[in-house]
Amino acid sequence: MPVDPTDAVARLHQHGIGRGSLLALVSWPDTGVALVAEDLHLSVDATPATAADLLTTIDRELGPRWLVWSRRQSSSVLRAGTALSSCWDIAAVHRLALGGWRADPGRVWAHHRGLDPATIPEHRGGDGSVVDLFTAAEQTTGDVDDPVRSDGHLRPDWGRSGWRPNAAQLIRWASLAFEVGTDQVTERDGLAGHPRASLVARSESTAELLCNELSAGGLPLDLAIAEDLIRAEVGPRPADEAEAAEQRRRRDEEVLMHVPGGSGIDLRSPGQVKSLLRRVGIEVEDTRAWRLEPLVGTHPVVEPLLRWRKAERIATTFGYGWLDEHCGADGRLRGEWTGSDGAAGRMTASAGLHNMPADLRPAIVAEPGHVFVRSDLGQIEPRVLAAVSLDTKLARASQVDDLYAGVAETLGVEREIAKVAVLGAMYGQTTGRGAQALVELRRAYPVAMDYLDHADGEARAGRDVRTYGGRLIRMDSSTDHELPERAARSRSAARGRYGRNAVIQGAAAELFKMWAVTVRARVAPTGAEIVLCLHDELLVHAPADAADEVSALVDASLQEAVRRWAPDDSVRFLADTSLVERWSDAKG
Repeated sequence: MPVDPTDAVARLHQHGIGRGSLLALVSWPDTGVALVAEDLHLSVDATPATAADLLTTIDRELGPRWLVWSRRQSSSVLRAGTALSSCWDIAAVHRLALGGWRADPGRVWAHHRGLDPATIPEHRGGDGSVVDLFTAAEQTTGDVDDPVRSDGHLRPDWGRSGWRPNAAQLIRWASLAFEVGTDQVTERDGLAGHPRASLVARSESTAELLCNELSAGGLPLDLAIAEDLIRAEVGPRPADEAEAAEQRRRRDEEVLMHVPGGSGIDLRSPGQVKSLLRRVGIEVEDTRAWRLEPLVGTHPVVEPLLRWRKAERIATTFGYGWLDEHCGADGRLRGEWTGSDGAAGRMTASAGLHNMPADLRPAIVAEPGHVFVRSDLGQIEPRVLAAVSLDTKLARASQVDDLYAGVAETLGVEREIAKVAVLGAMYGQTTGRGAQALVELRRAYPVAMDYLDHADGEARAGRDVRTYGGRLIRMDSSTDHELPERAARSRSAARGRYGRNAVIQGAAAELFKMWAVTVRARVAPTGAEIVLCLHDELLVHAPADAADEVSALVDASLQEAVRRWAPDDSVRFLADTSLVERWSDAKG
């Protein structure tokens, strides 16, 4: 029988649930909440809002580590205002340990039970449910009230959209989560032996809570300013599609007028744009902006083409329709956040929040009585390389604010050449401006270069690699033999470049998320909230009267995260932190 929310807190307390205790949580909008620990099974009949209050109380008074299948499976209650301190996200840990993106309960369960993943029921029926022939038979011969089928796999309808569980089924589903999560915590699957695997698994999980808050809370935006900025680039909001088409035609004409006979060119086709440029004597490999910018002045068409590209991007991706779709009545811009992109583990977001044009950043304005605390990690990837490779010489170079300047002095080259060489080493770029300096880089920092070369070699051979924190980066060479020898070598080399970068980019993402969740915890009492995580940058929305305190906490949180994550204290990590009223006011 479901218990009263007040009784639930008392029962948990009596059972010994306290700081760090694992407590499985499953919530469902029409059923309530199930809470499961060792020898404890509770069902609470509550609306998402009531359940949110209950979970917040439990979190504040008892401080368990909440164990969830995934934050998406508990999103209804988490988005109702619950602020949980920490969790163990089964899906996030599965991705960390086994690589890739797919981490639905059926797949995680199959791994947990040692079942063949090829036999996981995945066929989609006409109504959107997931069925197979075995499932159809089980509906008449199996126990449909239990999620585990007679073949050992999970029933495909449990935990999915459209599922209508009763209280007992919700408890059973939470019990399975407790079984799988406990196994992950104690065994950590393939993570055993990695120096920070347990810490990284916990921060990756808590980052999922942060993603939920970012998705629900949104990014403060001044709608009037945003519309003014869009209007300046693409013109007034069109009344209908005919007017929008006329605006596109006029934008095109401002480019095509500079090329005789160019009226039939489709500027949205890279191939046709290359043909247009070829007519005026400009030959380019592609039509990317960075490729065209050095050509400004060589012909009158180049500058208007660059302006067209910027305006077209805003019109099609970040225009009025973008505002209508993603900006709420409260002036918050919202996208769906994800804790891992499935490869190197970076946080990502929809709605263009990760690649918003700089021209629109003036519209990101702190709300009245608030400021932004903006903090950007400095030269994070080479510093991570120094840390994870245990290269003492590169670690010494990290002690100055500008690592690249220190490397340049050691190599006896200009700073920009040193920067290109260091980045080239991490990205596998062996030609161009930094090629000669790369030779000297190997002599000066052999330990760091060997670390990268090892990842490169493993990836070329098709062997999976892992980041410092244990994230599996999958490599696949199974089809190389089907290719001509030259093509197979090219694919192998590309895998090598990807592998050497992924182990650094992935480790940097681990440190960033550990920093972000530490900031989340430390600034919570001030009323501040993280509103944007942009690769190596945090944007915190803080009450103005707490801004200095929040700024200090952000910097202190970086050092706290480094102490937890880094193998030793030999590498200096730093952040550029400032107080701004609008995002565009920040340097860099």
